[in-house]
Formats: sequence, C-alpha cells, structure tokens
Amino acid sequence: MSPAPFATALPQRSATGGSIRLPQTIAHRGYKAAYPENTLRAFSAAVDIGAHAIETDIHLSKDKVVVLSHDATLTRCFGEKAKLADCDWDYLSGLETLAEPRQHMPRLVDLLAYLARPENENIWVLLDIKRDDDPEELLAATAAAIASVKPPSRPWKDRVVLGAWTGGYIDLCRKHLPGFSIAFINWSLVEASRLLRESDVGFNMLQPSLVGPCGSRFIRETRKAGRNLFVWTVNKDRWMYWSIRKGVDGVITDDPKRFLEVCEEWKAGGGQRSTTPGQFLREVFAQLMMIAFAPLLWVMVRRASRKRMVPVKV
Repeated sequence: MSPAPFATALPQRSATGGSIRLPQTIAHRGYKAAYPENTLRAFSAAVDIGAHAIETDIHLSKDKVVVLSHDATLTRCFGEKAKLADCDWDYLSGLETLAEPRQHMPRLVDLLAYLARPENENIWVLLDIKRDDDPEELLAATAAAIASVKPPSRPWKDRVVLGAWTGGYIDLCRKHLPGFSIAFINWSLVEASRLLRESDVGFNMLQPSLVGPCGSRFIRETRKAGRNLFVWTVNKDRWMYWSIRKGVDGVITDDPKRFLEVCEEWKAGGGQRSTTPGQFLREVFAQLMMIAFAPLLWVMVRRASRKRMVPVKV
C-alpha cells in the first residue's frame, strides 16, 4: 500500500502569489489544549477550528470493545485505579473525565460515526495502536469496528492511517486491514531508516529525533521516496516553524488552533524563516540526547512487544 495521498502536505498560495506547501494540522488526542483528551468534545472542537485530522489512541476493554484512550489505566484521566482491560464497556461508558468540561470515554465507532457525517467527510484520522492489549485481538476488533460504520462517500481506507510501533504490528495491520495506509511510530532513526529501505510505510516520528544532520537526511530520504512524514507532539511556536521549514506532511499538536495561526503567518510571509543560534544549540542538544537514549528506548519497546507477539519480518 502506498502512503496516504490524503495525508500529504497541502499546496497553498503565499501572500506574494507563490506556491508553497504547508503541513496538515493533526489534533493530538483532539483539541487537547482546551478539552479533555480523547473525547468527542475534543475531537469536534478540533474539527470546528479547522484541523485537517484527528490523532487518537486505541485500546480494548474487557469485553473487546475498541475504546479511545492513551493510557492503559483509568487513573490519570478518570481517577479510577483500574486497568482498561479489566473493565467492561458498560462500566467504562459511565465514567467521566477529571478534567473540565467533564466528558465520557468514546469508542472507536463513536468517533467514526461522527466523522461519517457528510460535513466531516474531508477529515481523516490517525490511529495510534497501543501495545497493552493482545495485538491480534485489537486489530481484529478494530477492523470490525471500522467495517460496522459506513462512510457517506470516501471509504475508510482513504481516511484512516494506522499507526504501528513495530514490524509485527505493521504485519497485523496488513492482515486485518488490507489496503489501509500505515505509519511507523517511533523515535529511532536507525529503525525508521531500515523500514524506509525495506517497506512501503510512512512515518510518525518524535519531532526532536529529526533535528540535526541525521534527521535532516532522513527527511530528505522520505521526500525522495514519496512517504508520508508526521511529527509529534509539537506545541511550541519555534518547533512549529521548524516543521514548516522542513516540509513535513503533518504536525501533531495539542493546540491545533495555534498551529493553524502559525501557518497563516507563514503564508503572509511572517514567522521564523530560519534557525536562530539559540534554536541551533537546542537542536544539537536534542540530537545528542536522542543518539544517547533512542537505542535503549527502542529495546524496551521491542521487549514489551515480544511479550504479546512474535515479531515478523516487514
């Protein structure tokens, strides 16, 4: 499956009439800066202010319902000392977020039903497939949930990007949702570069992992290969401008409203058009930290995944 054409940077007209391309605005867990994360209110608020896409996280409940939650536990968002996997949907559906305005946890089918409205047919979604559940069960349930909601026109394979953390999960995405685009989620340039050579996936990379010469080379290679490239999670103006300068396809942000404003500033000829000395030093520091710690973090991810599945070759 080739990278998603609906998820590429968008052509725009600058104030001088020239043609430019700007990253799409991807709302991280919805409009997380203003509303409780991964709730329908956060998703609808992001759409209302003009976000192009929704990023969200999927888990399984005890009765195998695909629910939207970043955490595998209910503690941080709902104040309950319990694991999602130990709770039925009937129980989960009655909980309210600690954050105001208090909201209920949605299912994947609830988000898809909202996106299936005719007025939302241009909004796409990036699913972060979490690794706390049995991956075979999670992907099978995700495929069933997607099949159960009929979009008005464009099929879901033209509106959904599957986010996978390992080669094994990439393989299961292809098995259960053939024809859907896949983005490898990570911070390891070594592993991402390997997949760039050996597979056809796109990439959803931790933004600091792409700063400096190694990151710049990877960005150039993804462009040359025609792959999608998203960056997460970008909330500071200077890194928003950096993302525009680097030409990524999408910026995942807690504050989609601010990123849209930054894009408008850029179109008007403003914004931070080059790297400042201070940002250069930050980039150098970020690159050194990623070089030092990325291998260790990646080993931890691989070990956690092996407990749930046998990795397969991409």
